[in-house]
Order: sequence, then C-alpha cells, then structure tokens
Amino acid sequence: MTPTPDSRALYLRLLGYVKPYWRMFALSLVALILTAATEPLLPALFKPLLDEGFVAKDPDFIRWIPVLLLALFVVRGVTSFVSTYCMAWVGSRLVMDLRAAMFDRLMALPTRYFDQNPTGQLIAHLAFNVTQVTHSATSSLTTLVRDTVTVLGLLGYLLWLNWQLTLIVFAMVPLTLWVVRVASTRLRGLSRKAQQNIGDLTQVVDEAVGGHRVVKLYGGEDYEQTRFRHAANLARLFEMKRVAANAVYEPVIQLIAAVALAIIVYIAAGQASSNTTTVGGFVAFFMAMLLLFAPLKRLTAVNDQLQRGLAAAETIFTLLDQDAERDSGTRTLARIEGRLALREVSLTYPGKTLPALDRITLDIAPGETVALVGASGSGKTTLANLVPRFYDPDAGAITLDGIDIRDLRLQNLRRHIALVSQDVVLFNDTLEHNIAYGSKRDATPEEIRAACIAAHAWEFIQAMPDGLNTLIGENGMRLSGGQRQRIAIARAILKNAPLLILDEATSALDNESERHVQAALETLMQNRTTLVVAHRLSTIERAHRIVVLEGGRIVEIGSHAELIAKKGRYAQLHALQFSA
Repeated sequence: MTPTPDSRALYLRLLGYVKPYWRMFALSLVALILTAATEPLLPALFKPLLDEGFVAKDPDFIRWIPVLLLALFVVRGVTSFVSTYCMAWVGSRLVMDLRAAMFDRLMALPTRYFDQNPTGQLIAHLAFNVTQVTHSATSSLTTLVRDTVTVLGLLGYLLWLNWQLTLIVFAMVPLTLWVVRVASTRLRGLSRKAQQNIGDLTQVVDEAVGGHRVVKLYGGEDYEQTRFRHAANLARLFEMKRVAANAVYEPVIQLIAAVALAIIVYIAAGQASSNTTTVGGFVAFFMAMLLLFAPLKRLTAVNDQLQRGLAAAETIFTLLDQDAERDSGTRTLARIEGRLALREVSLTYPGKTLPALDRITLDIAPGETVALVGASGSGKTTLANLVPRFYDPDAGAITLDGIDIRDLRLQNLRRHIALVSQDVVLFNDTLEHNIAYGSKRDATPEEIRAACIAAHAWEFIQAMPDGLNTLIGENGMRLSGGQRQRIAIARAILKNAPLLILDEATSALDNESERHVQAALETLMQNRTTLVVAHRLSTIERAHRIVVLEGGRIVEIGSHAELIAKKGRYAQLHALQFSA
C-alpha cells in the first residue's frame, strides 16, 4: 500500500507524538520483528522432518525436531507478549497526550470558535476520534510491521525453496495493490463521514440530557427520540457502507490469492511426478503458502482501520491547528482605576450583513455604574463581550485607563474583570472550589467566608450537610436559581476585580431570590466600574447612567429620571414593561 502525500504527512505527525516514548516503541518493534521472523521457521522445520525423519528415518532428526519446535513457540510467546504490552503502553500514552493537547487547545481558542462549533462534535473528537487515531498509530502499525516482515520472510523462504513457483505468487502483487489503493480512497471518505455522524449523535444526546426539564415539561420526548433515531440511523447507514466496502475488497484479494494457489498446486504436482521436488519440499512450500494467507488477510483488513484512524487524525489536527485566541499585548497593569472608553467601535458577526455594533462611542468613569438596555438583538451583550475581549471589534478601539485593551496581556486584562451572568456557570465540585475558582484557588477560609457573607450566601451554605464542602452537581443542579446566582456573586466578590460585568444577572429570579441577589449585587458594585446588561428595567433605575441601544447604535444616554422625562425610547420600554 503506497500512502498518498497527505497520508504520509499524517503518519509522520502521529509518529511525532510517539517520539517521547521511542525506547518502549523501539522495544515493541524489535519484539514484533522477532515474532515475525520465527514464522518461516515452522515450514522450514517440517521439510527436514518429513524428508529426513519420515522418509530417510534419521533418528537424530526425529529426536531434535520436537525440541526445536518447543523452543520456537517459547520464543514466539515471549516476543509476542513484549510487543503487545509495549505497543499498548505507547498507545495509552498517545491517547492521553492527544487528549491533553486537544483540551489545551480548546482552552486557548477564542469564544468565536465555540459559537460556531457544536459541543457534541468537540466531545466526539476527544472521546471517539482519539481512540481511532491510536489504532492507526499503534494497533495498525503492529499489524503492518509484524505481518509485512512475516510475508517477506515467507516469500524469501519460498524463493529459496522453489523460485519458479514463487514467481506465480509475485504475479498477484500488482493487482492486489491496485485493489487496496481503490479501497483506501473509498474507506477514508466513509470513515470521515461516519465520525461526523457520531459527533451529530453526541450533540443530540448532549442537548436532550442538558435540557431534560424543558423536554419533559413541553412533551418533547417523542421529538427528541425521533431526532436521536434519525442521527443513530445515519451513523448506522454510513457504518454499513464502510463495512460493505471493506467486505467487498477483502474477498477480492483472497480470490486473487486462491487463483495463484490453485496454479501453484497444479504445477507442484507435476514437479513431484518428475522427481524435481521432494515430499518435504512440497509440504513445506504448501505450508508456507498457507501461512501467507493469514498475514495477507490482516494486511488487507488493516487498511480499513488505518483509513478510519487517518480520517480521525484529520479532524483532530484540524482542531489542534486552529489559531489560538489572539494575545499580542505586551503590557500589564498591577491595578486599574476602571476608566473605560469606547471609540467608534463596530462589529459584524461572521456570516452576517448587518453590524451587531455600529460606531459606538462611550466613556465610563471609575466607579460608575452604566446600564445597557434595549430590545433583544440590540447589541447589549455584544458590547459587554468586547470588554474582556471575548470578541475583538472590526473597527474602533476600547481603552482601559487610557490603554488600548489589545496592548494588554489577555490574562492581565481579565484579571481585572469579574462577570456575573444570568446563565451561571458552576462546576460539578464543592461550593468552596466553585467560589475559590481559578486564580483564587489559594484563597483562605476566612476570605471565602467573607465573600459568602457579602453575597448573602453564607446562611444557606451553613444549612447544607457539608457546608462549603457540599458537592453541588453538574452546573449546580442541587441549588436553586437564587442560590446559584449568589454563589456566582461570591466568586466575583472574592476575585475583587475593579471592573464588573453583570449580564442579566436577575432576569430569571423570583421576587424573594431577586431581593437577596440584588442586595448582594449592591455590595459587589460598591467602588467598582460596573457594566449592567438588563431586560428588567426596575433593576437598573439607580444606575448612574443608562445607555439605550437599538440596531447596534446608541440612541439615548442619561439617568433613569432624565430618560423618563425625555419620553423617548427608554420611556417607551419602561412603560411597556410596567404596563405589562
């Protein structure tokens, strides 16, 4: 099988991940070669056994051949164990290293990438595709090395034994290689599509399980089951196409070999009748021919596994080759005042024609609370996402204390920003680890307790069976909405960042929960520059200024009282909400 340039590049790149473990890898290859080298010895022992032991009845051969056979299988057993164990060890390290590299890359990718790629596909790459790659780099390589050496050894023995008959074996090689090449192209495409379908299947499961409350409440079980069965059936269909392609070309190759074998048997029988070959020679040749079938079959079958691995490698390396989040800044700030300024900032999302933000200019003083309001799609959240550089504007600039935020190191910029949003992100861990998260994981118990008290969370935390050590489940499922919000606020208070972003932080709470959360937010907002994104206008009436956005543009700016008196867009939104 001759690899294409693309395949060769993938092979070499995969082997690059094996390089740190070259000693174990080399030991495995040596053991593989030794195992394969013993294969021709079996028919080679049978020739003298028959000719000298059974025909000539030489007692020395009859006595020593069984000992040699036993020694042969002991050597094969030891080398087979060493090769299998060492290759499996290298494979397990390869899986771990690839997954770690992929996860590291995911952590470095920009927000835009996650907006454009389904979570299910990313999970499938980490869980499924990596194992396929391992088979390509290790298991398939085991078969290629061992069986190639075996085939070469047996062919060499056959040439030495009877070169005329062996030429017939060689005649089938070009036709076999052509069949393998045609099958390779077909199998690679089918394997790539099958892996995409597995990702789609994972996405359906992820959405249905993650949104199970909505599914149950709105009677979506039948719909989700239909979606799942459709995705599962597509995965099945492409898997069957791959199996069918593989099942067709294997028998074709075996048929070619069988034709060659039939011709050989016919010619060998003629040679035996003319006394040009011995009984032992014929049996040894025939045995070596039969021993060729198993490695040849494995070599033809390995192509399917190899193509699946290479198709998976393409998706993995596509992820690994994604550009990391742009971090060209060189400056760092130990502490900031919190003076934020936007100058003619514009942003259009990929694939969209209308801008999400259009020439936004805004100055925010240190310690000032500025609320962003407007209808859905007006650009509120987009504007807030520009401050921590989850997105970069297409035009214009944003400065922090007079410094363009693109000139600051990303990690340093984000160290000065805390975020509390409606969609609270909590991890399947303890309350303590969710509050003292990331750069604050070394916070003292006293600091954590003070943050919880300030966030109005200490009372319900104390009531829990294990206090701060209580496990809260996936995304805080064991907490109420208000409790989850207060844990997020405690996390922000502990971070003590001078710049705060509140993204609809109270829009989904009941009145009692909102009272607690609002009190916690007021504590959090003290002496901090705060950017508030809100739909519920009652929560931002005390903001220093309110910025009204419409179609990505600022249409009004002022305090609550000023905008109500103006009777413009804000007054209309306010009247609509309170009349409702």
